[in-house]
Amino acid sequence: MQDHTITGEAVVLNLRAANFMPRLGAALLDALVYLICWGFLVYGLAQFTSRFGLDVAATQAVMLLATILLVFIVPLLVEGCSHGRSLGKLAFGLRVVRDDGGTIRWRHAFTRCLAGVFELWMTFGSIAVLSSLFNKHSKRLGDMMAGSYVIISRAPRLPAPMPDVPPAMQQWAQVADVGRIPAGLASQTNSLIRNSATMHPSALATVSHDVYVRLLEYVTPGPPAGVDRMTFMVGVLAERRNRDAEVLGRQRDRRDRDAQYLLRQ
Repeated sequence: MQDHTITGEAVVLNLRAANFMPRLGAALLDALVYLICWGFLVYGLAQFTSRFGLDVAATQAVMLLATILLVFIVPLLVEGCSHGRSLGKLAFGLRVVRDDGGTIRWRHAFTRCLAGVFELWMTFGSIAVLSSLFNKHSKRLGDMMAGSYVIISRAPRLPAPMPDVPPAMQQWAQVADVGRIPAGLASQTNSLIRNSATMHPSALATVSHDVYVRLLEYVTPGPPAGVDRMTFMVGVLAERRNRDAEVLGRQRDRRDRDAQYLLRQ
């Protein structure tokens, strides 16, 4: 989901609100970690109470303290110190932010964790699931009260830039006609170049031959002497990209000139 968040300085941010499934996965992972830690804590407290011979009331008080640590104190410390990135959220690439896109503070973490005692632990997450399903930002009650929501903070890895026209094709590029290549064929050639290093040699030879033959139908003149198929395809796409960039640059300059002219009127 793509959302427009406006900060207090009137800056528009494009933040992707996390949907229900990654939030559920992060919450289950957090709950599992907290329960394991709680189990070790209870075991340690049980050894402590048996060693010092505490009575029933003291034992209940110790167990109550352990429960408060599990459902409130530890989540508060984790979320407050990490600025909204618990272990589960780190694993799923999520982060809690304010409604204006800023980093949450301790008061936001306090409100979220306090509400989480009821909607996450006391109701086994059912209230949080229902509120998340019917909110456009997948907010639970704690988010609504704190003025926060969860975003996808892990950006996708950008592909490596395509290489420039090979030196052996520089003179060819000055007279070549590459403007008739269909968009689908250009996309297929680009994908082949990017994945060529991981393809099996026999599959690469077959696919590159087919793409090469199809490119020759739309590109003139043919490849210079001594240029192999992959180098030729790299040069064709690089020159096509360079010419498209030049066209876009001229269009942008024309719009800027028109805008300046209109401002002077």
